[in-house]
Amino acid sequence: MRLQADPIPERRHDAVADVDATPLVDLDDVWKVYRAGRVEFPALRGVDLTVDAGEMLAIIGPSGSGKSTILNVMTGIDRPTRGGVTVAGRDLATMSENELAAWRGATVGIVFQFFQLLPTLTALENVMLPLDFAGRGRVAERAERARARLDLVGLEAKADRFPSELSGGEQQRTAIARALACDPALLVADEPTGNLDTVTATETLEAIERVNDAGTTVVFVTHDRSLSARADRVLEICDGLVVTSRP
Repeated sequence: MRLQADPIPERRHDAVADVDATPLVDLDDVWKVYRAGRVEFPALRGVDLTVDAGEMLAIIGPSGSGKSTILNVMTGIDRPTRGGVTVAGRDLATMSENELAAWRGATVGIVFQFFQLLPTLTALENVMLPLDFAGRGRVAERAERARARLDLVGLEAKADRFPSELSGGEQQRTAIARALACDPALLVADEPTGNLDTVTATETLEAIERVNDAGTTVVFVTHDRSLSARADRVLEICDGLVVTSRP
């Protein structure tokens, strides 16, 4: 028999740290509880997390520990049950779903494990899609920007190839370029190397490192500790709790 989880305790009132230091991402005592009938399943339990601008943060932990839930809350895909989420100076709780969608398109780039490229479009056209949806510039300007993003991940020479003509690593790097199309302040990646072999996984992470070196803040989830070791900081999650945060 599955027991009901303990109720969420009263919100903490911790002292505020250095007010002059404003992180790009700030999760304050974030809880996320899923409910099935009378049973509660806490995915996050009072998570406090800040990410500085320009930082590359790796989140590790076992399956079901809450890693992906943190990304979903951070990007406004999911709303916390309780707690505060501020990203790039915006309190996500104050925005409607439509406002969140517009904010996300301008502020956050998201990379998925399974690429999510449209098979009938070339790499260049896939990268142009966010610009098309946002109505950014003329078509020629969008193409120029998309080529620059492909160049950043080492794929400008393959801009005219379809996804089926690219390797798994090249498809993932195309997905990274697409996520960068609108110059987001934050790039998040959920297991970006989880579907790749060791060599292509390394190539993909090197592309992410170049993105970070260019100034974009990066948060990625991984099971691979050798990859997480290349981040500026590693956050370990277990059962919805932050276990450790270390350089």
